[in-house]
Amino acid sequence: MQDRKVLPISRSTAQAVTPSQSQTNTPRVFRRPLEAILEDLRRPIPERFIKTKSKKGVALRFVSWYDIVRILEARAPGFEYDCSPHFGDGKTVVKATITIHGEDGGLSRSALGIADSDIESWGDATSNASSMALRRAAAEFGLGLHLYWEK
Repeated sequence: MQDRKVLPISRSTAQAVTPSQSQTNTPRVFRRPLEAILEDLRRPIPERFIKTKSKKGVALRFVSWYDIVRILEARAPGFEYDCSPHFGDGKTVVKATITIHGEDGGLSRSALGIADSDIESWGDATSNASSMALRRAAAEFGLGLHLYWEK
């Protein structure tokens, strides 16, 4: 039986899991301690990935969902992403869960994205809520938090 190491987690959205059978067969280059992966995820996102949009006259800096995926692939190879939409009361709510794997186990974080179902802007409600949920779940690991701290 494989020894389980439970990491101290302070957020209620996080879950510690043990490596799966498929993980134990991953190349050594992709297996690092979770703390090293988390440290990489907390590093600032390079400027080339940061875009700006205006909302109600206020400039907002953001990173697109596909760039978040690219950064996750580079900093947390083998990460997993699950998305589950829910519909009701004129809203689309999506729960996204990202799991990163390290040599000492896995760690999951979840977040919600919400959009009006009768959206009249770019995209559709499900894709907009999914994008929001993915970015928020990545932020739970520290990815892109520096964008929220800017003035």
